[in-house]
Amino acid sequence: MRPLSPEELAEQHDVSRETLGRLKIYVDLLARWQTRINLVGPDTMGDVWRRHILDSVQVARLVPPPAETIADLGSGAGLPGLVMAILLEKPVHLIESVGKKASFLQEAARATGAPATVHKRRIEAVQPFMADVVTARALAPLERLLGYAHRFATDNTIFLFPKGTRAEEELTEAQKNWTMQVMRHPSVTFGDGVILEIRDLHSLESGD
Repeated sequence: MRPLSPEELAEQHDVSRETLGRLKIYVDLLARWQTRINLVGPDTMGDVWRRHILDSVQVARLVPPPAETIADLGSGAGLPGLVMAILLEKPVHLIESVGKKASFLQEAARATGAPATVHKRRIEAVQPFMADVVTARALAPLERLLGYAHRFATDNTIFLFPKGTRAEEELTEAQKNWTMQVMRHPSVTFGDGVILEIRDLHSLESGD
């Protein structure tokens, strides 16, 4: 498959010229930092606009307009969180414990003007705050991920988690300890992947 160009992404997904310019700044920074630290899989950089930017765009499109505060857990290279901040112009909290990755996120947020706050600490060490939307990409199996995410949830929080071929297996395991409403959105970047949209999350252990 031919790599997706930034112009194709902008045309197909209604991304403005100004926003595309900011995304290009992010991609340029990602490419430069990738030579020094492993932010993303090296083999994905050849099609970065599909594998990472479009992959984040499809998550951003599921955020309802009234949502204001987004938490991105284990943000890594800022995917999807920093890209979502650029696209949506909504405050995004990027939680990343690895110092070099957190430094990249701080530089990328500054360079792109994204409304993002970087928390350089482990998820468990972050003072909980209430988020309208919680995201995470390639962080942990769903059962463990829900334990992290629940700390930032209200009764109305929406959880958006891209998952691969083991999504149903992970859901089955998670439902032993959690009740939830789940919608599955087919991934446009990964044939067997889905984005799990989870609402009304409650722990069976605590009754919360």
